[in-house]
Amino acid sequence: MKVLMINGSPHKDGCTYTALKEIEKELNGLGIDTEIAHIGTKPVRGCIGCNKCSGGRCVFNDDIVNELLEKAETADAYIFGSPVHYAGASGSLTCVLDRFFYAGANHAYKPGAAIVSCRRGGATAAFDQLNKYFTIRNMPVVSSQYWNMVHGNTPEEVAQDLEGMQIMRTLGRNMGWLLKCIEAGRKSGVPLPEREPQAVTNFIR
Repeated sequence: MKVLMINGSPHKDGCTYTALKEIEKELNGLGIDTEIAHIGTKPVRGCIGCNKCSGGRCVFNDDIVNELLEKAETADAYIFGSPVHYAGASGSLTCVLDRFFYAGANHAYKPGAAIVSCRRGGATAAFDQLNKYFTIRNMPVVSSQYWNMVHGNTPEEVAQDLEGMQIMRTLGRNMGWLLKCIEAGRKSGVPLPEREPQAVTNFIR
């Protein structure tokens, strides 16, 4: 089993990374492989709604999105981490996830979790934004003992957020538990939920 963790902060080893690493330690301790992918500081295109996605890839191939989609194919679950920018997820991560979920076709029934890192406020709004990606793609959402957030202006301050770091560890254990439950169900022959053909209804006819 493997969890793909995406660091949506422009700071590779910053506060968001500190929180992801705390989760990673728990997952690794449960025998679950992890990979932390940093989206970096290079420009990321936003989705233009061209509907030219093909083979689970975005038509644009000049940034990190298709690389992440390739990594996603061998991942059993995702964790997205973001700093809070103006009470929302980072702009770069938002661009990545819009295309990651629109072009990618194999996300259903993979557990997903979001975490956010903020200095002071806006964390719950950013957290809500990220969770919407999971709930539109038939994905189980992994929770913790409180909303998945840490507070601090530096990695050192985040490490001092004892409750926040405990929330990250609990999230890691919950993610590991759910992955093992899914694996046990698969081995015992429990099928995936039956999927109906999708109905699309516009509000103006």
